[in-house]
Amino acid sequence: MHLSHIHADFLNRLADAAEAAIMPHFRSGHDVENKLDAGFDPVTVADRAGEEAMRALINAEFPDHGILGEEHGPEKLDAENVWILDPIDGTRAFITGLPTWGTLIGLRTNGRACLGMMAQPYVKERYAGDGTSAWYTGPIGQRQLKTRACERIGDAVMLTTAPELFSAAEQPVFDAVAKATTLTRFGTDCYGYCMVAAGMADLVIESGLKAYDIAALVPVIEGAGGVVTTWSGNSPVDGGQILACGDPRLHEKVLHMLEGAAV
Repeated sequence: MHLSHIHADFLNRLADAAEAAIMPHFRSGHDVENKLDAGFDPVTVADRAGEEAMRALINAEFPDHGILGEEHGPEKLDAENVWILDPIDGTRAFITGLPTWGTLIGLRTNGRACLGMMAQPYVKERYAGDGTSAWYTGPIGQRQLKTRACERIGDAVMLTTAPELFSAAEQPVFDAVAKATTLTRFGTDCYGYCMVAAGMADLVIESGLKAYDIAALVPVIEGAGGVVTTWSGNSPVDGGQILACGDPRLHEKVLHMLEGAAV
């Protein structure tokens, strides 16, 4: 990678630590726990082990840094630098053996998402960015990520994870955008955002995200030339309703379509 951020190399070390902890459990028939009394929010030993491995490395190398992780809560969130971790984004894909999950590693400095990586250890792909550039490393080599031009909604390819992400108020506006696009695909989790950064798709619309679902992906898309905001056009770093587009002109048009359900 050719990222200029001082902690760019540390991203790979964190991804290596998470991979070593997670991969022994993939497609292994492990037990799955449900974090909810009503509904289904799965977690596995792999989720917890991956986050523990990354936390241990951060605490050893940067004891003054904060950590926000999905599985083990917050540490020192008032620190200048806060690592935001999701060891397995796409646990539903993980437990069904699909390789569309990823480890999300983000760094927030003074409230701004400034560095991030999505690492998929099964297919050996990593997507990383620092807001000014973004890079892919994987089986097809190393290359700089660039979003593609797509001004018209009618020409756009949209990706998202699942229809149930959206509330009754949100569903109609999502459906309107989906109807206007040339193609919509589901089941992408974090990979959807990486495909926008790679110029393979044009937008992602999701809702109900947490900080650890999106913070690592913002510098990747922005570094590739795209735009990520909430449906209100605000910072996406804390999650919520998220719109990511590869072309800023498309982002402006889709944002207008979503404004009726923005909160």
